[in-house]
Amino acid sequence: MNTTITDKKYKKLSIQVSLTGLSFCCFDTLNNTVISFNEVFFETFHKATKIEELFSDAFQNHPELNDSYDEVLVIHNNNLATFVPTALFDENYLGSYLQYNTKVFETDFFAFDEIPNYQMNAVYIPYVNINNFFIDQFGTFDYKHANTILVSKLLVSSKNNDTKTMFAHFNSGQFEIIVVQNQKLLLFNSFDYNTPEDFLYYLLFTAEQLNMNPENFPLELIGKIDSESDYFQIAYQYIRNVSLLDVEDLKWNNYFTEAQNRTHFILFNS
Repeated sequence: MNTTITDKKYKKLSIQVSLTGLSFCCFDTLNNTVISFNEVFFETFHKATKIEELFSDAFQNHPELNDSYDEVLVIHNNNLATFVPTALFDENYLGSYLQYNTKVFETDFFAFDEIPNYQMNAVYIPYVNINNFFIDQFGTFDYKHANTILVSKLLVSSKNNDTKTMFAHFNSGQFEIIVVQNQKLLLFNSFDYNTPEDFLYYLLFTAEQLNMNPENFPLELIGKIDSESDYFQIAYQYIRNVSLLDVEDLKWNNYFTEAQNRTHFILFNS
């Protein structure tokens, strides 16, 4: 379908999806600004409820999801992902890259996102049933993994910075550790956690593996976290340079708070 200039809406919809809910925002693509944002939590999710039904309810309750857009991007948020250098990558063996850090089944569908500027690919298992739901809603759309956006953005911002920097990105029930140094990805891993002590253990273990001295390296926290949080406080006791990620650059394209920009860093950068 050829879109003529009169058909163009200059609007893009990004939807971040997980099994616990979804968040979405609408971009004005002429000005590259976020003009609306919303999130939906699936409080009633249990085995008997089909995830498609919960998404269907969300579409009924949020009319902006049914608007017309020039582009729709679906962002899959789960811990079923890994990064593979281009030199070692073969499209025919996607499952084998994931088998070291997640349980892989023969029936799984695998996907990958190219990250050409950094000579690597993100390999992951998308939510096929959610994608099928979106095919019915939108016809065509693009999709990628949340970690593709997260890691790409952190690599861009590390340009000309030779300090090994650790980032921790908080999701509900899991968090990612990313270590970068001047546009090189030194480590990426995802961990389940229940307590601040779990979080601290993984931070210090990772630092030890990479010979990073807690007296020296910077740790920046992203996601749903603030300086009053127990997780921030425990990190601050053991690591000298702890801070919340600076989101001033991101804030210029929307009217949301600093905390919202940090929580929805991936969505607003999509």
